[in-house]
Amino acid sequence: MLEKEKVSYEKAVLVGIITQNQAEDKLQEYLDELEFLTQTAGGEVEKRFTQKMDKPNPKTFVGTGKLEEINLYIKENKIDTVIFDDELTPAQQKNLVRELDCKVLDRTNLILDIFAQRAQTSYARTQVELAQFQYLLPRLTGMWTHLERQRGGIGMRGPGETEIETDRRIVRDRIALLKDKLRTIDKQMAVQRGNRGAMVRVALVGYTNVGKSTLMNAIGKSEVFVENKLFATLDTTVRKVVIKNLPFLLSDTVGFIRKLPTQLVESFKSTLDEVREADLLLHVVDISHPEFEDHIESVNQILKEIKSDDKKTIMVFNKIDAYKAEHFDEEDLMIERSSKHYSIDEWKNTWMSKVGESNTIFISATEKDNFDEFKHKVYDAVREIHLTRFPYNNFLYPEYEENTANEE
Repeated sequence: MLEKEKVSYEKAVLVGIITQNQAEDKLQEYLDELEFLTQTAGGEVEKRFTQKMDKPNPKTFVGTGKLEEINLYIKENKIDTVIFDDELTPAQQKNLVRELDCKVLDRTNLILDIFAQRAQTSYARTQVELAQFQYLLPRLTGMWTHLERQRGGIGMRGPGETEIETDRRIVRDRIALLKDKLRTIDKQMAVQRGNRGAMVRVALVGYTNVGKSTLMNAIGKSEVFVENKLFATLDTTVRKVVIKNLPFLLSDTVGFIRKLPTQLVESFKSTLDEVREADLLLHVVDISHPEFEDHIESVNQILKEIKSDDKKTIMVFNKIDAYKAEHFDEEDLMIERSSKHYSIDEWKNTWMSKVGESNTIFISATEKDNFDEFKHKVYDAVREIHLTRFPYNNFLYPEYEENTANEE
């Protein structure tokens, strides 16, 4: 019998700080997410280190005592990588690499690495490469510490400075080239969006890993890549969908995340253009996630940043099946948990149903629970937009047209 091939994971530890602006419970939520990010990137978290501080140490992020504790654990357990929950300054990263003598990453670097793994198309790869170079540019100096320029000496100072300046020039030139390339693609995509005609545009938005691609597959009959990992989808997918007798365009966009690196927001602005130009947003929420309220707030904040927070929106609370399963573990059936096992009518009576006023729906995209009502709600919203735009085209909308290509 053949043995299963062993998967090699990079051993990592996580580091975060408790401050006046970030309580311990909030830090643990962020570290939970950072651990999921680490697993998505191919790492295995061995330990978490936390410290209570007024503000990060400008030299090493954490205090000297905590740094010694981390260093000792790294040496004793042969840790490959140390990952910090917040973005490190170039000086902090340089000092930490010298002190810990191992790979040092921050949340931004980790997310960029995942994006680099996930980018499939030329456009996505160009966006990620631009973000990586923008992140790299201010950190180049620390990469040449092996020349020990600070000590001076014959043959050290000149070549070292020259090498750094050469690298900076190469990186700046590459950034300029990538920006030009993206501008060209942006124009092409703008033309494509313009050529889609007068159909209503609907965009799926939401936190990463909430089930947007699964929902896209279920409603659009398309085969969009789905995986239970963060940022499984980077490239925007647009599909023509028909509900009853009404066609519209449905787009699946990159998932949002808390502390999203500014470099990525800038690089993925064209992906976000699908959101900006949409007539209707389907804000998908993973209701089984314990921090789903924070996820809603994070998505709303990014929508505000890209000036799309005033669009007509349907709140789609997804994964109600996972929520039920979470509270009905066969090995741990607790009577007091049974109140969490809601029917659709009971979901409608919870406070969540008031989040989107009347535009709220509870579904399971995988099990297609409450899917008929979901499609009716989307149909009504799209129909209203279409009738406003084309008031004389109401012949398209017989009230009960059942035989269409996209209905079961």
